[in-house]
Amino acid sequence: MKFPFLSLAMMLVLAAWSPHAAAQTPYVSIEERLTAEQLRSVGLTGEQLDKLNRMLREAQDGRGDGAVAGAAATAATPQTGAASSAPMATNVAPASADERGRDEGSLIGFNDKPIQSRLKGSISGWEPGTVFELENGQQWKVLKGALKLPKTLDAPEIVVVPGIAGRWFLQVVEGMPKARVYRID
Repeated sequence: MKFPFLSLAMMLVLAAWSPHAAAQTPYVSIEERLTAEQLRSVGLTGEQLDKLNRMLREAQDGRGDGAVAGAAATAATPQTGAASSAPMATNVAPASADERGRDEGSLIGFNDKPIQSRLKGSISGWEPGTVFELENGQQWKVLKGALKLPKTLDAPEIVVVPGIAGRWFLQVVEGMPKARVYRID
């Protein structure tokens, strides 16, 4: 045989790529793979991280039900609340089910709750690119919409309202047009 080293190397590569070899590698959670800042930038809730970790671990162990892609889609949805840099628990009970028995985590965009807070500073209007910083630490940037308020408001109470398909709208004054925003923190 002319290339014994090459044959041995190819056998090792094929053995390493086999499903049996992959099952022997211990699962490393997402929280251990990413920095706290990377986790915050994704905007996943602890429940979503736990579900994604559980499904990826089961898929690696060969026990998965093929729903890893569904978990990734659910996990990619931005959520409310300030992100924490603290590690998330990895063994949390599954999300509760609705009246039809569906996992509430699968209702993307329909189980988000409005965020109530107060703006830091004053506001006289907005346009695309305007950044709103809330007292709860969240930052939201205007994607669409422009408005000039009749008078400048100092630290007004606001509501960030979920819309369809993951859209969010910032309401400063009830009854006036809202700004379409996205979270940037």
